[in-house]
Amino acid sequence: MATSAATTLSWSSSLFVQSLGANVSEPSTVADRRIGFSILAQKKGQKLRKIILKEDVTELGKKGDLMDVKAGFYRNFLLPTGKAMIVTPTLIKEMKMEEERIEAEKKRAKEEAQQLAKIFETVGAFKVKRKGGGKGKLIFGTVTAQDLVDIIKAQIQRDIDKRIVTLPEIRETGEYVAELKLHPEVTARVRVNVFAN
Repeated sequence: MATSAATTLSWSSSLFVQSLGANVSEPSTVADRRIGFSILAQKKGQKLRKIILKEDVTELGKKGDLMDVKAGFYRNFLLPTGKAMIVTPTLIKEMKMEEERIEAEKKRAKEEAQQLAKIFETVGAFKVKRKGGGKGKLIFGTVTAQDLVDIIKAQIQRDIDKRIVTLPEIRETGEYVAELKLHPEVTARVRVNVFAN
């Protein structure tokens, strides 16, 4: 039983056609009513998690970094090893407070180093006594960073780590310049007078 394309259909009972705004009062034919449907395919969505690193992870980031990682990587590696946490609003607030505290601490340390550098500049030269070697300006032994640290402690009552002292090789009497790296951005220059007694 073959039907022609001009067969009349009753569209008035179809809610779908009513939603498309068709005039349902008049019967229509299939031939003059072509409704096109488009099917949209959705791309598979990436499932990402916003995390903060609790410790340094090679090739990913450093402690405190905020980043997006795939859900599986977080679930299978970062979470079981305790290297990351999911970011929450309270965690972000705590992070900002911690960053502000660290910045304030760095600023305070730099200011202290600058004040200490000014103290070293006002002191003048530190005098180091060594036993004379007998031939002109030579002395027995050398003046080491530890010697300079001991003299600084005796004169201005400041404890300084000997690892921050850069001293040229001193084997003769005379005036030398030592550098004290008090902070990554602050270096103090100190004069050292070596004389034989």
